[in-house]
Amino acid sequence: MTKANKRNLGFLLGFLAVALVVAGALSYFADSDPDGLDHATLSGCQVVETDQGERLDGSCIAQNAQEHRLGTGPLADYAVNGGEGTTGLAGVIGVVVTVILAGGLFWLLRRRPAKE
Repeated sequence: MTKANKRNLGFLLGFLAVALVVAGALSYFADSDPDGLDHATLSGCQVVETDQGERLDGSCIAQNAQEHRLGTGPLADYAVNGGEGTTGLAGVIGVVVTVILAGGLFWLLRRRPAKE
């Protein structure tokens, strides 16, 4: 292994370690109820409690909202199977899957030496 390859491998392993620490540890400090987007989409509406649940009165973007097809998926809502306290694990799984997919894509698209 050349010196440049060792340096690149060291950088990639360091990057992976930092990404896993950020995903696994720092994600617990993230706000569990971010409301900036919710506030913007609810502008012009009032949330009214009914016997059937919440209803929006008025005119706002949120009235057009629908459930996402993957909303019941294994990593929905930044948790593993909806479990409390699994935000970090969901982040680590996301990092690992992304690294595998991106690594596979880069490997497939890598520049290969010209054949003689």
